[in-house]
Amino acid sequence: MVGKLNEEGYKDLVLVDDFTREDKFKNLEGKTFKEKIERDKFPEWLRNNHRLTQFVFHLGARTDTTEFDKKIFDKLNLNYSKEVWNICVEYGLPLVYASSAATYGGGEFGYEDDHALVEKLKPLNPYGDSKNDFDKWVLKQACKPGFWAGLKFFNVYGPNEYHKGRMASVVFHAFNQIKKDGKVKLFRSHNPKYKDGEQLRDFIYVKDVTAVCIWLLKDRKHSAIYNLGSGKARTFLDLTKNVFAALGEKSEIEFIDTPADIRDKYQYFTEATMEKLRTAGCEIKFHTLEEGVKDYVENYLEHNKHY
Repeated sequence: MVGKLNEEGYKDLVLVDDFTREDKFKNLEGKTFKEKIERDKFPEWLRNNHRLTQFVFHLGARTDTTEFDKKIFDKLNLNYSKEVWNICVEYGLPLVYASSAATYGGGEFGYEDDHALVEKLKPLNPYGDSKNDFDKWVLKQACKPGFWAGLKFFNVYGPNEYHKGRMASVVFHAFNQIKKDGKVKLFRSHNPKYKDGEQLRDFIYVKDVTAVCIWLLKDRKHSAIYNLGSGKARTFLDLTKNVFAALGEKSEIEFIDTPADIRDKYQYFTEATMEKLRTAGCEIKFHTLEEGVKDYVENYLEHNKHY
């Protein structure tokens, strides 16, 4: 996002994060920004500097779907987000924040980004709960920023996820497994409706995510919670075969049991309905899975390059 903002001519940026992680430093190399503020100090900084602030992107969160300590999510994803929201309301600052497709749980209510559905949704883990709890809270607020948008990110992949460990995309893990072993291990299906590797997800390239964020920054007309996916579910086999193809290698795929700690919390299908964002006027053409994986592998992973 910082790189994309720089490309668009925005250089006077204030970055907010936990900056103790050295493995994230490379993401900021070559980027132009004004200063870095530690996450815990940002609310106070924003109150003191609201007159100099034009727009807030609140994309940071605890995203570990294998973490089950609700207190961590309450602190970082729910209460912190409420504080940022309230400051933006108080000083009239536009806000875009990250929600998640994890809010849709098993998909029993579909994948429509309809505000009326938010109260009904049943996420499968505390991470999804925390994101949905904030969405529910937002919709109940009588006072809102002049412009705001919540983005339900689906399965995002792309450059600058070297630091993410287990939570990095399947593209990233597949690339590294192919380089190391010449094959990829995918989770076996534990659902009789889906064959091994034919679990379906909506994979969205990170460059499309940032393009939509920039569009919202410039447009600022239609406040709402929006889905942000490609709009087309694809199988993990499709994804993996595209990584092999980008490397010019023959596909070799092995199936392993889904880890017990996430097996009963696993989404077998996600697919964003994208009409709402398109109706709001967003005409950005997204990468196909083939285009996104090829760009990511050939231009970034193969050269250990950052965006």
